[in-house]
Amino acid sequence: MQKVFIVEDHLETREWLVSIVKESFDNPDIAEAGTVEKSYRWLEQNTPSLTLVDLSLPDGNGLDLIKYLNEHFPENYIVVTTIFDDDRHLFNALRAGASGYLLKDQPRRSMVESLSGIMSGKPPLSPAIARRMLRHFQQDSGASKETPLSEREAEVLTLLAKGMGRNDIADLLEVSVNTAASHIKSIYRKLNVSGRAEATLQAVKMGLVSSNIKNR
Repeated sequence: MQKVFIVEDHLETREWLVSIVKESFDNPDIAEAGTVEKSYRWLEQNTPSLTLVDLSLPDGNGLDLIKYLNEHFPENYIVVTTIFDDDRHLFNALRAGASGYLLKDQPRRSMVESLSGIMSGKPPLSPAIARRMLRHFQQDSGASKETPLSEREAEVLTLLAKGMGRNDIADLLEVSVNTAASHIKSIYRKLNVSGRAEATLQAVKMGLVSSNIKNR
C-alpha cells in the first residue's frame, strides 16, 4: 500500500487507526486530516492509494468527501470507518463510492485482518455489515433472475469481485484501460451500484463468484 490517508476528527481514534494501518501493511506512507477542508487541501497535492473516512466530521459530511475521492481518484480504495451500523449510513456510503465499511467498535484484530485483506482482493466489511448487505440483496426476491449484463460485462464483474483493478482487468482481457473502465461504469449503471463492495455482493447474488468471498 503506497499511501494511506486517514480522515478522522478525534485524535485518539486517529492515532488508533494509524497503528492499525501500520500493522496491516508493510511500511505504509500515512497522512492524516481531521476535517473536510484539510482533506481537500492535502488532496490537491497528493494521490492516496487507500483512504479511511469517518462519516461524521466537524466541518462537513464524509459522504461528500467520498464522492470527491471516487470522482477524482478512481484507483483509490475508499473504506468508511464509523460507529454507524444502520442501513441509511451504510448504503449511502456505498452509493457514494466506498468500497468497504468497517465499524470502529470491532476488535482490533478484525480491523487489521479486514484492511490487510485488501491486498488479496477481500472486501473490507465488518461481519455485521456483510450480513446486513446480504439481507438487503436477498430481500429483493421479486427481481429478475436474469443478468442485465452482457457476456463481457459479466466477465469483468467476476474479475472485479475477485479484487482485480481496472489495469489488471485490461491486461488480462487484452483491452485498453479505457475500455475496462467503460465496462465497469456500465456494470455499475446497470446494477445500480456505486462501488466494488456493492458490485461484489451483486456478483455473489448472480452466481458469478462463490458466496465464500463474503466470509474470507
